[in-house]
Amino acid sequence: MTTANLIELEVADGVATLWLNRPEKRNAMSDDMRTQFIAALERVTNDNGIRALVLTGRGKGFCAGGDVAGMERRMQAPAGEVGFNGWARQQRVHHTQTLLHTMPKPTIAAVNGAASGLGADTALACDFIVASDAASFTWSYIHRGLIPDGGGMYFLPRRVGLARAKELIFSGRKVDAEEALRLGIADRKADAGSLVADAQRWAGELSQGSATALALGKTILNQTFELSAHQVFAQGSQAQGICYTSTQHRESVMAFLARSAENNGGTK
Repeated sequence: MTTANLIELEVADGVATLWLNRPEKRNAMSDDMRTQFIAALERVTNDNGIRALVLTGRGKGFCAGGDVAGMERRMQAPAGEVGFNGWARQQRVHHTQTLLHTMPKPTIAAVNGAASGLGADTALACDFIVASDAASFTWSYIHRGLIPDGGGMYFLPRRVGLARAKELIFSGRKVDAEEALRLGIADRKADAGSLVADAQRWAGELSQGSATALALGKTILNQTFELSAHQVFAQGSQAQGICYTSTQHRESVMAFLARSAENNGGTK
């Protein structure tokens, strides 16, 4: 496979579907793949015609995590360069995950198979997770002598609580789809055959409202565990001021008033 199609992006009815397309490696994230992933996420973010994103994987796996071949190459670097090379790589990982987490549109991970290590973190970076019966999740970093570096230490405690997150990260054990749903890692289950279609349908439902209100609301909600109530109210006041000026708000109010006038006129 050439590096030209490690990521595939399809758009239909305002919903973008992004496919991790390295099935022979269970969609393990290589440097080339990450470059394409970043470009695709930036495109979706900046395209006002796209209202929501579904992220899924080709083949049997969602994402097997970081590419082991890349890990081997990093270990072969001169000793004096390993630390800085690792730091530089982390900047790109964090940039990628931040693009996904902060995208001002609803995002859904349609997990079709194993989501391991960075793959599990990437699913968590989405707003919602739909899991097929074949889905599984494992924060397997510990088996490589590593810690979660794709946001798992931030996202997972917010999904399952601190103690459970520690247990999953310290053990690196596998969580199947049923347990994932029970723990709150996944939000919904779907049959494998309808997984992507179900996620696309849900994405369409979630993104019918004002794009302005969705973007501003998501930005604030993403911070609510870190902010005080006063700060949330302050940010909400600023965001609402922007919403007041939006085309969507004006059109919806005028439409409501027009319907009210028609109804009142019909009762006289």
